[in-house]
Amino acid sequence: MSQTVLLVTTMSGADNCAAAIGRQLGLSVEVAENRRAALAALRRREYAVMVLDESLVEADPAGAEVLWQQAGLAVPIQVNLGISGCNRVLREVRGALLRRERELSLAMRAAAQILEGEMNTTLTGLLLQTQLALEDPTLAPGTAGKLRQALELAEVLREHLRTPPVAVN
Repeated sequence: MSQTVLLVTTMSGADNCAAAIGRQLGLSVEVAENRRAALAALRRREYAVMVLDESLVEADPAGAEVLWQQAGLAVPIQVNLGISGCNRVLREVRGALLRRERELSLAMRAAAQILEGEMNTTLTGLLLQTQLALEDPTLAPGTAGKLRQALELAEVLREHLRTPPVAVN
């Protein structure tokens, strides 16, 4: 997945800082010169990190709040670009990317565990109901064969769920 950083600042020389961040981290970095441009950029695409210059926050706190709300999954960073050098911004972005990666990994694991639990519960119900239906003495032979096939498929699925996935690098 391509990661892009949005740098929101009115500071002159922001393009140089954006280029340095891009080179150092191998990322695409876009510069928005004001809140309106930043909002338009956030509507166009998803960002990994949004760096907001503190001077914009102080000048327009309500506008900054709108940016934070519209940031989506981007990790928000507030930095005083007037006194912080590009190296500091670079360190902040690097740290934010690491945090984002860790949080996404944790969220994916949690979602997988929830999904696995729900699937196991549903599968257990399917297996139980199929076995109960097969015990019905009035069951037609053709239907019994189809239920046995469904039972076998459900057992294969259960075995797949029990087998841990192979990690792909």
